[in-house]
Amino acid sequence: MYTLPQPPLVLLAMGFFIGVTCGLAFESSLKIKVNYWSNQGKKGIKTDLSEISVLKVPFLGICLGICMFLAAGLEIFTYNRILSYSVSLPLTVFIGVLIWVQLKKLIVQLLEGGSQAIDLDSYF
Repeated sequence: MYTLPQPPLVLLAMGFFIGVTCGLAFESSLKIKVNYWSNQGKKGIKTDLSEISVLKVPFLGICLGICMFLAAGLEIFTYNRILSYSVSLPLTVFIGVLIWVQLKKLIVQLLEGGSQAIDLDSYF
């Protein structure tokens, strides 16, 4: 008798939980850093981005949660764990690197030009 394996609903829920909790930690860490930079003014702010190392751990947690969530979601439909992780891991790494590069560019713009440098409402 052939039976289908149980879907990884626990992994799906854990990936979602990890992604959301690390996202909240990332948000609060980013708010603390931006408030610190705005209180410092132009003096004492380094544009070498050595101060954003605090954001790496929650960001990697977000990426881990997203990878688990995507892999579990794919595994529900494919029933193949190796295929699911071989698709979700490169996709998560690629998107994570793109977002981190964009975040670094936005932080540099914020440090050099203030909040007016990233005001998107002025374009419309």
